[in-house]
Amino acid sequence: MDVLTDNFSLYGKGFLGTVELTVYSSALALVLGFVMASFRVAPVGSFRVFGTVWVTVLRNTPLTLLFFAVMLGLPRFGLVLPFELFAVLALGCYTSAFICEVLRSGINTVPRGQGEAARSLGMTFSQTLSTVVLPQAFRTVIPPVGSTLIALAKNSAIAGAFSVTELLGTYKPLSELGYDIVWTFVWIAVGYLIITLTISALFHLMEKRWGVAR
Repeated sequence: MDVLTDNFSLYGKGFLGTVELTVYSSALALVLGFVMASFRVAPVGSFRVFGTVWVTVLRNTPLTLLFFAVMLGLPRFGLVLPFELFAVLALGCYTSAFICEVLRSGINTVPRGQGEAARSLGMTFSQTLSTVVLPQAFRTVIPPVGSTLIALAKNSAIAGAFSVTELLGTYKPLSELGYDIVWTFVWIAVGYLIITLTISALFHLMEKRWGVAR
């Protein structure tokens, strides 16, 4: 218990760092995932190809390798940003590939006849997707989207290896100060548990309100 009470500010800083990474990366992942899912079901072939390549490359690239590519590669092209923004970019892009597939699976659950009926009424593809297909698909994808964002929260621990302030990285200074490594990691685990349970509770409420009745 002493490791927590004696270093509450350090734990708090790491906890808030992880929360910020999770929130900003989740927002980016949801936006990009929605765009890529739209591309993958679009009637334009080039959009479908782009969406497929995006998902295939990112889903099959180790997240650590993606961090190296973003953190070390982008500055060589003149893009210099704070490491926190680089971490958000890496986490958000990586997770967007999984969000895309979740949304696409939800879109595929909507009967094709509804989209055809909407187009027969003169609705464009974007109108059909936004007003007919996605509202129905959203109800079926709430649980898997929540699970994906929980995975994102845990994946944010990789950012600590790239000088980004986050919860797991607090073990280094605490270990140097001589605190018991077991209790150090116990309180780190508690912090992650708080974050993941909060996300789980939020999506449980969303599923209870808007999800498909079982």
